[in-house]
Amino acid sequence: MNANGTENDTASFEFQKAAENGTGGWVRWRAWWPLAGAALLGIGYVVFRSLSGSDAGKSAEAPGGRAVPVLAITAKKGDLGVTLTGLGTVTALNTVTVKSRVDGQLLRVAFQEGQFVRQGELLAEIDPRPFQVQLMQAEGQMAKDRAAFQNATMDLQRLQALVQQGIISRQQLDTQTSTVVQFEAALKADQAQIESAKLNLTYSRITAPIAGRVGLRLVDTGNMVRASDATGIAVIAPVQPITVVFTIPADSIQQVLAQSRKGKKLQVEAFDRDLKTRLASGSVLAIDNQVDPATGTVRIKALFTNDDSMLYPNQFVNARLLVDTLVGSTLVPTAAIQRSPQGTFVYVVKADSTVEMRPVEVQTTEGDNSAIRSGIAPGETLVTDGLEKLRPGSKVKIAKPEGPKKSGR
Repeated sequence: MNANGTENDTASFEFQKAAENGTGGWVRWRAWWPLAGAALLGIGYVVFRSLSGSDAGKSAEAPGGRAVPVLAITAKKGDLGVTLTGLGTVTALNTVTVKSRVDGQLLRVAFQEGQFVRQGELLAEIDPRPFQVQLMQAEGQMAKDRAAFQNATMDLQRLQALVQQGIISRQQLDTQTSTVVQFEAALKADQAQIESAKLNLTYSRITAPIAGRVGLRLVDTGNMVRASDATGIAVIAPVQPITVVFTIPADSIQQVLAQSRKGKKLQVEAFDRDLKTRLASGSVLAIDNQVDPATGTVRIKALFTNDDSMLYPNQFVNARLLVDTLVGSTLVPTAAIQRSPQGTFVYVVKADSTVEMRPVEVQTTEGDNSAIRSGIAPGETLVTDGLEKLRPGSKVKIAKPEGPKKSGR
């Protein structure tokens, strides 16, 4: 007998023994348990697949089923400015460090820190008494030399008469003439000393060399100041008008030069560091004559009237230079333009409220608007929000954008 026969006989024997002991039902149930478990698993799998298939069917029917709410806007025809943006620094036209031109004690500071001053306005005063003494000494010396000069002149006149009479020699007359010339030169030197003392007396009153805003005081009253001091008393920087020096890529300089050669006055707008707030408007004043090899940029200086004092020296700003204007272009919101490996595209809402994915060619982008070279015509409606839920053929419902909320009383 083979092995299978032996196993069957053993099973029959155990089954018969179990029947005799009254446990035959339990043995039969244990034998059918694996089959029952497999049947339950099969039923569960069939139910899961049917539910998944139902959901997939619903998803597949989404384009033709419930409409997707989106926001849309109509493409329009208009003009779009082409600008170049560069980081710049506000720079005063000329900054002056106010210094003393004479040595002395600082008696008074006549300005308030941060105030605007006019040219020639008094800023500080140095003790004038030493210079007044120098002036008095120079005037006294001049009076002394003037008296000697007058005496020598009268002696010369007398000697001239004696020479004509042959009483004295010609040599004595020449000597007296030289003495008169020496006293005349001494008078000129005395006059120079007087003017020098007067000038020092004038320099003891320190005035503003230019008009502008005064910075913080650098020296306090009572200190000794000298003409050789490096720090000075204060710094004056004019802020009206003011300039901004910014950089643009060297590759874009030809656009700027082309407009400059046409005699156009290129407009520049200064924005804050976030490019959200416009601070001032001005125009290009000068273009640098060389490219910075380290950064590959060119420096441009723009002039601003700065009437409202929004620009401050050494402030960092973003300068936007208008280099061209695209006239009659098809303008669409930048938010409507999508990108894929195949290129840029937009979703166009058709008359039956379904969307079409259409490739477009973008000419340029400026902020929230983009100029389209081809692919879209003015008057077509483009989806700007809800794009992630769309695919070609999806039905859409254009929702109205929410207006500003009214505050309740």
